[in-house]
Amino acid sequence: MANYYTETPELKYHLNHPLMKRIVELKERDYADKDKYDYAPQNFEDAMDNYDRVLDIVGEICGEVIGPNAEGVDHDGPKCENGRVQYAPGTDQNIDATRKASLMGMAMARRFGGLNFPIVPYIMAADMVSSADAGFENLWGLQDCAETLYEFGNEDQKMRFLTRVCAGETMSMDLTEPDAGSDLQSVMLKATFDEKENCWRLNGVKRFITNGDADIHLVLARSEEGTHDGRGLSMFIYDKRQGGVDVRRIENKMGIKGSPTCELVYKNAKAELCGDRKLGLIKYVMALMNGARLGIAAQGVGISTAAYKEALAYAKDRKQFGKAIIEFPAVAEMLSVMKAKTDATRAILYETARFVDMYKILDDISKERKLTPEERAEQKKYAKLADSFTPLSKAMGSEFANQNTYDCIQVHGGSGFMKEYKCERIYRDARITSIYEGTTQLQVVAAIRYVTTGAYLAQLEEYEQQIAALGNAAEYSNLTAKLKEMSNKLRMAIDKITEAKNQELLDLMARRLVEMSAHCIMGYLLVIDAMKAPELFAKSANVYVRYAEAEVEKHITFIGKFADENVADYRQA
Repeated sequence: MANYYTETPELKYHLNHPLMKRIVELKERDYADKDKYDYAPQNFEDAMDNYDRVLDIVGEICGEVIGPNAEGVDHDGPKCENGRVQYAPGTDQNIDATRKASLMGMAMARRFGGLNFPIVPYIMAADMVSSADAGFENLWGLQDCAETLYEFGNEDQKMRFLTRVCAGETMSMDLTEPDAGSDLQSVMLKATFDEKENCWRLNGVKRFITNGDADIHLVLARSEEGTHDGRGLSMFIYDKRQGGVDVRRIENKMGIKGSPTCELVYKNAKAELCGDRKLGLIKYVMALMNGARLGIAAQGVGISTAAYKEALAYAKDRKQFGKAIIEFPAVAEMLSVMKAKTDATRAILYETARFVDMYKILDDISKERKLTPEERAEQKKYAKLADSFTPLSKAMGSEFANQNTYDCIQVHGGSGFMKEYKCERIYRDARITSIYEGTTQLQVVAAIRYVTTGAYLAQLEEYEQQIAALGNAAEYSNLTAKLKEMSNKLRMAIDKITEAKNQELLDLMARRLVEMSAHCIMGYLLVIDAMKAPELFAKSANVYVRYAEAEVEKHITFIGKFADENVADYRQA
């Protein structure tokens, strides 16, 4: 039987990271639920065994249901009938399988019917689901929205809606509009308070809404009359049972075809306020988007995994000139770089997930009791790390997914252009990852301040110390020397750009500086992984550090030869 968990041993390695002990103890409140729920863990070992067992179930469902359905779902797609979405038959089967396995509320507390999993094992499930079918991940993974409802909804809303999500109902986040894509402060869907019915009414149009006919929606709408910026926006909960929203159409997309991307028409739809007025964009959407971006990072890693496995299998099977094409150096080099990129983005994905777990759990505990001084310091530290690593993880995960699927097609040659092969679908599915939930360019905007303030450089020093503390550091001295030199070049590039005190120059160089930072960070993480599990990561560490070294050298050469007066050359009339 195919199983995406047991076939990807890198997942179990990342699940057993040392920080998980602290994460689990905090998440489980020292295992306070063990006497209330028969499925709650008794201790750390019991919790880790539970994660392992559930991830094994996810891997089996991916291998036996979601993966085999992917081609049919891509072909059939969803349909719009009488203002409602009808999923492809395979999608219905996928939803049924994940619902029966209680996988629809993995990160939610047990009192709502969830599994109370930390972010790390949940993201591992998203990684696998994305590898099986990236389009279905867009449906199953929208349970992310429940986290925002949990953080900002009142207790009554949590009990009414989160219990439904954990029971298997789907969610969506209705943010973008025809004239408000990345510029969400331009949202104009109107929210007015109905005094007679004591509820809010929503009117307007939303566009590009993933899973737009979901059961429960989080909606960004303009609640303050006469405003035109983000301060006039609030977050609302719309329940499909109340009616008032129709699907005008389903977009005809390049990829992720099993996921219905909808245009929605709100006609006096009844809704309720989530959290406080005027904080919809400023606070709630930012939290929602950070969770979504981590999910897309996982989607990128899953797609990269699928692309590598398809390319590897084909290269071993396909014979030309009397031998398998994997024996040709040109093909072998492509495959080794694909694997290294996959392992590198998986390393930063789970590093980010651990940071997110730590700060979110401590933030949640702070609502129950006062944090100790040590806990407050932890919360502050990991909040900053999560905020700085999320855009790197999303940007590099999605960009490498696009590169890996491109190379997967290339390994297949002419066959890769044909729909008979999975790689054609995977290639189409990958393209959106660097666009939605914040383009790569927007991730650079989010990350650049951590470049210029030295936050990434400080973390690189932390990784140097981690390597020095490991017993086999001498075996990897060649790679660590390269990483130190890369870090020094990054520092030089930052100094050159910031000393110019030219904002336009900084904006122009931001992508290069962010990519250099990401390459250094992922290089260090892979070397640390290789030192701990050489059987899994030694080859990737050697390949990736050399690949990253060349990328850093390319950027430093460009920056070194760039002068302030060249900025004008990049302005187009």
